[in-house]
Amino acid sequence: MRKVVQFAGFVMVLQGVSGAIDHLLVQPFFGIVLNLFNRVVVPRVNLLAEYPLFANLTLAFLGVLVVIAAEPPKRS
Repeated sequence: MRKVVQFAGFVMVLQGVSGAIDHLLVQPFFGIVLNLFNRVVVPRVNLLAEYPLFANLTLAFLGVLVVIAAEPPKRS
């Protein structure tokens, strides 16, 4: 189960970074998969639509937090 949560966090990071790149430049590859959040969720939520770059970077940050939180605790 931990690996599934880590994978979901990793996908969140990829989608957030990809959306930020797409917002600033042009997405060169995997646009359908990596820009799902940027092209489906962001336009439908008014607050996110006003700040799409911030929304994508926040998604990437939350993905990093999910990956870190899914790490097994270190035993001493």
